[in-house]
Amino acid sequence: MALLRITSPHTHRALGTGAVMRTVVMATLPGLAVLTYFFGLGTLHNVILASLSAMAFEAAVMALRGRPVLFYLKDCSALVTGVLLGLALPPYCPWWLVVLGSATAIILAKQLYGGMGFNPFNPAMVAYVVLLISFPLPMSQWAAPADIGGQTPGLVEALQKIWLGAPIDGYTAATPLDTVKQNTSLMLDSLYLQDPVLAAGQFAGAGWEWVNLAFLLGGAYLLYRRIFTWHAPLAMLASLSLMAILFYDGGSSTSGGSVIFHLFSGATMLGAFFIVTDPVSSAVSNRGRLIYGAAIGVLVYLIRIWGNYPDAIAFAVLLMNFAAPFIDYYTLPRTYGHKKSQRATKKADD
Repeated sequence: MALLRITSPHTHRALGTGAVMRTVVMATLPGLAVLTYFFGLGTLHNVILASLSAMAFEAAVMALRGRPVLFYLKDCSALVTGVLLGLALPPYCPWWLVVLGSATAIILAKQLYGGMGFNPFNPAMVAYVVLLISFPLPMSQWAAPADIGGQTPGLVEALQKIWLGAPIDGYTAATPLDTVKQNTSLMLDSLYLQDPVLAAGQFAGAGWEWVNLAFLLGGAYLLYRRIFTWHAPLAMLASLSLMAILFYDGGSSTSGGSVIFHLFSGATMLGAFFIVTDPVSSAVSNRGRLIYGAAIGVLVYLIRIWGNYPDAIAFAVLLMNFAAPFIDYYTLPRTYGHKKSQRATKKADD
């Protein structure tokens, strides 16, 4: 009988799934803190509500399947999904949007495929895209950063907005990516002077550059802890930078923005270090991760500039989730005991 060995039989660390997931959650805290500082308590509320509801849906599905609930909750995969979804959603979006997103992520994108390790698509990104397509208005109402002279809503005002739909005067503002994408008449230099969000920032918009720096810090911590390898995130950032260099026209009214703008605006660093590195839905080998990450960077730029969704991280990731098995097919890692890697089409010796 022919057997195809895929991975090495050795492990060098006793770091279980639960420990890895908790480390990932810890690494998101700088980004969460900066988001809360610039945009108020809405993001913190989103993260808490999404995490609790994601774990509740996970527990309910496990109970219905007759599985030990606490055993599966302790791996913290549902917690990570909730945290990532909460970070991606606009602050002060309706509570039901957060709960619906959690249900979509856990039930449709994860458990219907068999649970953790079997889902072909990143659950948080599936939920985000479903919400964005189904409810574009609340998903496009991002809060204005505190740097542009406004006050972030207080706790009572925030809860009234989230749970009762009470209006908050002047709490929304276009994101830098939206502003640059919709610009058709001003040179970039003039746009940076006239738009309040861009004018209050240094290179990528008030608040957003610091948010991305915070997620970059968290990603560096994960690399230091060897939670994932550098291949996918750095390949994504490198290809996104290359595309921005190739298509940058010096700052005309139709310009898509500079390299620094694309790297430190929107969800770039969150996507590079916390979404692209998902071990279940990404490529397996280091060579495959390089291809996978680079393709996501290219897609992010293409969708940002010529697509309808300025941030584009979720769509690019889901498209490459779909392509990850094809990448794995031709980039299998070297089997333990062999000098060269083998293609998936090559039969092992009997």
